[in-house]
Amino acid sequence: MNESRRQSAVASRWWRLLLLVPVIAVLWVPWFARMQPTLWGFPFFYWYLMAWVPGGAACTAIVYYKTRHLI
Repeated sequence: MNESRRQSAVASRWWRLLLLVPVIAVLWVPWFARMQPTLWGFPFFYWYLMAWVPGGAACTAIVYYKTRHLI
C-alpha cells in the first residue's frame, strides 16, 4: 500500500466515527424520554426519534461519499 492510500485509509476511520452519532443519540434514552416540548401535538420522545431517521441517513451518506474511494 503506498503512502497516500495509507493516509486516506487513516482519514476515513475518522469519517466512520460519524456513524456513531445517530446510534448514541437514539440509544441514550434518558436524554429524550420526556413529553415536552411537543411538535404538532407529538411528544418529544416520538418526534426526536423520527428526526433521527433522515439524520442517520444523512450521516451515512456523508460517510459513504467521503470514503467511497476506498471501496
